[in-house]
Amino acid sequence: MIFTSIHSIDDHKAYPEVIQKMIQYLKENDITKMEPGVYELQGKDLYIQVFDAKTAPVEETRPESHNDYLDVQFLATGEEKLGFTPNTGKYEVDEHIVERDLIFYKSVENEGFIHATPGCISVFFPCDVHRPAVAVNEPMTVRKAVIKVRTTLI
Repeated sequence: MIFTSIHSIDDHKAYPEVIQKMIQYLKENDITKMEPGVYELQGKDLYIQVFDAKTAPVEETRPESHNDYLDVQFLATGEEKLGFTPNTGKYEVDEHIVERDLIFYKSVENEGFIHATPGCISVFFPCDVHRPAVAVNEPMTVRKAVIKVRTTLI
C-alpha cells in the first residue's frame, strides 16, 4: 500500500512508473469538474472511474481486494477513512464478482485506518485488503476517482 497526496513535496520517483504517471494525471486534471463515469486511459489495462460516494459507518462497509488490478484511490472532495490490512489468504469470501475483479470479505483482522482528505492518494495492491468510504464522523458524500491499473503494467 502507498499513501501520499498530490500536495506532497515528494517527487514520487521511488514508485513504479505507471503510478508516477497516474499521480501526475491526478495533479493535472480537476476531478471535481469531470462528469461521473469511466474514462479509458489505456483500454481496460488502465482506466479511471469518477463517482460520488456516500461514506458510512465501518460496520456498514465491506473490506475488498482485487486479483488483477491495483486501485489508485483519489479523494477530490470531503473526507473518508480507508481500512487496510494484508491479504493473508485466510479471510472468508462474502462475494466474488469475477467480471469486476472484486472480492468482498466477511471480516478481516488487524485492520488499520487512514484518514483521507482532498488530494490524498491511496494505492492498494492485490496483496492489500482495503475498505473504502468509511465515515470519519458523520456520513457524507465525497467525490472520488479510482484508477484501475492492471498488474501487468507494474
